Amino acid sequence: MRRQSQNKKRLILGITGSFGSGKTTVAKMFASHGARLIDADKIAHNVIKPGNIAYKRIITDFGKNILNKNKEINRGKLARIVFNNQRLLKRLNNIVHPQVIRIIRKQIETSKSKLIVLDVPLLIEAGLEKIVDKIIVVKTNKEKQIERIQSKTSLGRKDIFKRIRFQIPQNVKLRLADFIIDNSGTIKETRKQVMQIRRQLWKN
Repeated sequence: MRRQSQNKKRLILGITGSFGSGKTTVAKMFASHGARLIDADKIAHNVIKPGNIAYKRIITDFGKNILNKNKEINRGKLARIVFNNQRLLKRLNNIVHPQVIRIIRKQIETSKSKLIVLDVPLLIEAGLEKIVDKIIVVKTNKEKQIERIQSKTSLGRKDIFKRIRFQIPQNVKLRLADFIIDNSGTIKETRKQVMQIRRQLWKN
C-alpha cells in the first residue's frame, strides 16, 4: 500500500512504463509545467562513476574488463553481460538501486516544489511505488516501442525483446496504475493526456 504524502500541498508522481514506451518524454512534459523532475537514469549514471561506492563494488563483482580507457564503466559492455544472465542483473541492481533510492529520497526531502515527478523505469521493480502518491504508466504499441528504441540505440530486435522480458510485464504495471497515458499516437495527443491528468490531480 502506497503512503500519501504527509505534506498535503505536495504531490509525488511516479512515472514508469516498459523500455521504449516514452516515459521520459511524458515526465519532461510535466516538468515543462513546473514540476520538479527527478530522473532515476541520470542518477544511476552518476552513482557508477569512478570514486563512488557503487563503482567500486561493480568493478569488484564484474572485473576491470568492463572499463573504458578513461577508467569509466562501459555501460554497453556491462549491459550485454547482465541482460544475458538474470542472476547477474539482480546482483547489479542490488548494488545500484540502494544508492539511487537514497539520492531520490534526499532530493524529495529537500525539494520545495508542490509537484515532484519521478521518472523511474524500474519504479515497481525497485519498490519505489511505496514513496509516491500516484503512479502514471506510459504505454505504447509494440512496433512503436521497437521503433523508438532503435532510433536511440544500436540494439537489434532480439536484444530489445530480451531487455523487455527482464522488466515487469506492461499489463502488470497497468493494473497498478492510477493513470495511464497512451503514447502510441502523436506528441500532441500525449501532451493532451498529460494536461488532463494534471487538471484532475489539482482538482482533487
